[in-house]
Amino acid sequence: MRDVAIIGIGMTEFGELWEKSFRELVAEAGVRAIMDAGIEGEEIDAMYIGGMSSGMFVGQEHVGPLAVEVAGLEDLHIPATRVEGACASGGIALHQGYISVASGMYDIVVVGGAEKMTDVAGGSATNILASASDREWEAFFGATFPGLYALMATYHMHKYGTTPEQLASVAVKNHYNGSTNPKAQFKRKITVEDVLKSPLVADPLHLLDCSPVSDGAAAAILAPVEVAKKYTDKLVRIKASAMACDTLSLHGRERFDALPAAIHAAKKAYEKAGVGPKDIDLAEVHDCFTIAEIIAIEDLGFVERGRGGPATEEGITSLHGEIPVNTSGGLKSKGHPVGATGIAQLNEIVLQLRGEAGERQVKDAQIGLTHNVGGSGGTAVVNIMEVI
Repeated sequence: MRDVAIIGIGMTEFGELWEKSFRELVAEAGVRAIMDAGIEGEEIDAMYIGGMSSGMFVGQEHVGPLAVEVAGLEDLHIPATRVEGACASGGIALHQGYISVASGMYDIVVVGGAEKMTDVAGGSATNILASASDREWEAFFGATFPGLYALMATYHMHKYGTTPEQLASVAVKNHYNGSTNPKAQFKRKITVEDVLKSPLVADPLHLLDCSPVSDGAAAAILAPVEVAKKYTDKLVRIKASAMACDTLSLHGRERFDALPAAIHAAKKAYEKAGVGPKDIDLAEVHDCFTIAEIIAIEDLGFVERGRGGPATEEGITSLHGEIPVNTSGGLKSKGHPVGATGIAQLNEIVLQLRGEAGERQVKDAQIGLTHNVGGSGGTAVVNIMEVI
């Protein structure tokens, strides 16, 4: 297997992008990544595009050839594949791109993700997102993702004493980080009181405990390390990429205070990379709800089980804490166009490892991790990157 590097990144702003179409978002992110890498279109061997539900959001299936067309590369007949894994679609696109380069099948591969979610009404968006749960045994009976994660939060609070204030501290931290990110959907700082006074969505989760509905796209260019050296001296290597799945339904899981798929993916990634949780300098984790980040930092081994809430409240995961988490603002502040999230996480880690993150730069960052989750934990992808 060959070592794989990231030679280019690009993403759009995230938010309610009424003036931009799905295809425009795909084109913008892709072109930015190609320009950042300094490659020509003729050098691209393949594309993997993450997308959860463009067919339902904007009526556009068959996204692979659309990506090729909007990049102006249709005459090259580049193979382009859309991959789907709910909110982990972008992470899976990265995983598949990594495998294709590491195996020697391709040399230069574009990985990306995109979603245009605001072209439908809020109720429709909730219904579309519910298709990432067990439609027959959860969504049909009225379970929504806020409801499913509220069940996890309630269980975690009962078992470990996690408080609403600790949940809120996740949102406060991530909005602070997002306030320094020009691509973030929400750039305003908030307080614990703001979170607790916002409307309840699914008790104990308030509106400001939840990530938003978003539009956006992100892309990256992968190449073998030896090839990458021709394009950049700011090399970021993928040390490991691991994916795991679990039951689709929450009720089928062995436990509710953790995501076993994430634990398994992290274990495999750490083993492949030859590192452990204490070696990670920063992480982008899947904070679709505040409880999701608390569970994530426990699943990844950054803190002991049950310590996620107190650790966040104490500032351990803050920008200048022991293990900065979601320096981009996370899904909560940066936004969550579901198909794009995994690649947007990668964009942030690459910026940090290059030392190009501006106000939110983590000092001396050498190793970063991304944690991308599909549904309520049916799929999880963990990637570990390092400066070389």
